[in-house]
Amino acid sequence: MSNNHKALHLMFGVFGNVTGLFLFLSPLVTFKRIVAKRSTEQFSGVPYVLSLLNCLLAAWYGLPFISENNILLTAINGTGAVIESIYVLIFLVFAPKKEKANILGLLLCILVVFSTVALISFFAFDHRPKTRKNLCGFVGTIFSIAMYASPLSVMRMVIKTKSVEYMPFLLSLFVFLSGTFWFIYALLGKDMFVTVPNGFGCLLGAMQLILYAIYCNKKDEEEKSTAGVSLEMGLSNGSNRHELSNNL
Repeated sequence: MSNNHKALHLMFGVFGNVTGLFLFLSPLVTFKRIVAKRSTEQFSGVPYVLSLLNCLLAAWYGLPFISENNILLTAINGTGAVIESIYVLIFLVFAPKKEKANILGLLLCILVVFSTVALISFFAFDHRPKTRKNLCGFVGTIFSIAMYASPLSVMRMVIKTKSVEYMPFLLSLFVFLSGTFWFIYALLGKDMFVTVPNGFGCLLGAMQLILYAIYCNKKDEEEKSTAGVSLEMGLSNGSNRHELSNNL
């Protein structure tokens, strides 16, 4: 890489770290509600367990002995792994017994998957760095795409209900920004294992923002319509009460 190329690579990596941090912190409102109510209600803990696996795999892939010039990838995903672990722990504390057992089982499975990939790549391919990188990159790409694809059900709900109530704008924005910055970072670094999942994330984030632009006005119109109906009912009731008092 030339100096300018390295500078751009570093710059987009830093941008990816910043937006990635906001993306990891976006569920704080949900977990504040869980702690306040001491109940997980209808929330699912599965996305957070899967996100933890994705963070662990991406952080491992970014280590220097797996892939070159990806330490920023390790930095943000290592941080993300800590944050997601806290989310999973909170969920386990307040989840009902059946849900708690399911999440514990899934958590055990993802730890086995990560441990298997890490041990095989470290010991079995010690003298085959390209094979080690391909193994870690391929597995990480699969789970990263799965993580980015998780909002598809929410997008389907938005189209069906014509409401963006369950698709927060900031979350969609940071999915788009994080995916975009890491996509450009990976293109500059010529790393297809980072390019493919983040290109997918960039595309899905853009689709979410488009849906938000289409349906957010309809939500506002519905709220205004509801407010108008309530006002008319209030005026009507007030008028009826006035007529009744005059008759009396």
